[in-house]
Amino acid sequence: MPDIAEVVLYSFASGATVILGVFLARLRVLPAGELGSEISHAVIAFGGGVLVAAVAFVLAPKGIETLSLPVLIFAFLLGAVCALFLDRFLTRRGGKTAELMAMLVDFIPEAIALGAIFSVDRQTGLKLALFIGMQNLPESFESFGDLLRSGFSPGKATLVLIPFSLLGVGGAVAGHVFLAGQPELVAGMLVFAAGALLYLVFQDIAPMAKLENHWAPATGATLGFMLGMVVEKLLGA
Repeated sequence: MPDIAEVVLYSFASGATVILGVFLARLRVLPAGELGSEISHAVIAFGGGVLVAAVAFVLAPKGIETLSLPVLIFAFLLGAVCALFLDRFLTRRGGKTAELMAMLVDFIPEAIALGAIFSVDRQTGLKLALFIGMQNLPESFESFGDLLRSGFSPGKATLVLIPFSLLGVGGAVAGHVFLAGQPELVAGMLVFAAGALLYLVFQDIAPMAKLENHWAPATGATLGFMLGMVVEKLLGA
């Protein structure tokens, strides 16, 4: 299969989990009451575990391997600082959009990097596509609820989230066409995403996931990270 066809296929598959997450959220699959709240928090924590796994096994290692130390530190801190200012901006506006913000700051740069990586390292590209897909499902599921709590109607929330699945394809194709010969720029984008994600995990996602005297959120985070280890073991170089 030609590289560009693989890029389109895998980026679409990783973005399609956004649609699945929105579909499950619209079905209102969670029961009412305490059990539904516990499951919701476990889903948030699972997404956080997957995000940490993506940082540990794909985003940071590629940057450490490719970038000089000053550039590595700069890209990582730039991602964290951008996430901080975006977080403060959204907090002042009063929106409950932590999961949506996580999708915004990692999905687009990861998709662009996915397309660029495929031409030189198919194994890492496939691994990154799997991590993006695993991230998008819980993130889109919870983002739908965030948007409803922020005053969006179900229809408008769906219209906000669904384009992410297509944006990923566009970003991956652009990355494959324009950035395939620039490994340092691609690595910098991955490290930028790593810094932003770690900030968001510990500033927003982990506190949101916590429930007093409940084991499900911590278990969800552990399972999310374990799934990342499985992907690394199966597809790692």
